[in-house]
Amino acid sequence: MIKEKNYMEPKPAKIIRISQLGEYEKLFRLELKSGKNIGHKPLQFIKVSIPLIGEAPISVCNWQDGFFEIAVRKVGDVTNKIHTMKINETVGIGGPLGNGFPIDEMRGKDLLIIAGGIGLFPARSLIHYALMRRENFGRIIILFGTKSFDERYFPEELLNWQYRDDMELHQTLDKSDMRWDGNVGLITAIIPPVQINAENTCAVIVGPPIMYRFVLPELRKKNIPDAQILMSFERRMECGAGKCGRCQINGPKITWYTCKDGPVISYADVLRYELKEAI
Repeated sequence: MIKEKNYMEPKPAKIIRISQLGEYEKLFRLELKSGKNIGHKPLQFIKVSIPLIGEAPISVCNWQDGFFEIAVRKVGDVTNKIHTMKINETVGIGGPLGNGFPIDEMRGKDLLIIAGGIGLFPARSLIHYALMRRENFGRIIILFGTKSFDERYFPEELLNWQYRDDMELHQTLDKSDMRWDGNVGLITAIIPPVQINAENTCAVIVGPPIMYRFVLPELRKKNIPDAQILMSFERRMECGAGKCGRCQINGPKITWYTCKDGPVISYADVLRYELKEAI
């Protein structure tokens, strides 16, 4: 019990940089006041707490020695308050929490990362992790789809990824735009042309849950093993400990708690445990 309490107890972190990502989204770079690293694994999340306001689960979208980053969309009391905060102000950080991507099982494989909308935020943690350890992975293929040109978050990074010779980036917009000369249409339209080695590919899906329902059939057409299709349900996260019940996905065999068991789950486990609510 003492270990769990210490683990969940908020640790003070200072805001050291703020960037505007979109109309309702900001990127915050933070450092723990202890000077320690956050000890995060891609797709784990943290609880951000603000005294007298509350706390919210937020995915870490990048981390390096000495700092980590979170991308925050204004959607409630805590995130609205975070958006008003300035450099050098302090928030509480609990975690990291949950189970992220099974990195050991992914080493040596090609990565097919499919991100929709703000799903790019948590997916970015895996992308940065893989690029910093480039020798540990095969091909890195990113498919990114979003509603509009103005919702192409991290445009400078997207441009950099587009011109790197050790990775591939394919993008699409739901709506056409005079500033855009790339693909227009749903993200499912850019999956079929991508050539992969199915047995050596680990596919990652991060985005709105409705997207999974249409992306999964396209990946199965490519014969990627179900155990190598990984989905994130970070949007279901709530208390961070699986105690409030709001994150649960019910099946006839088990109840799967996003905060505790996830947020990452393989499609093989969704089928095995008959978690129809997941998709």
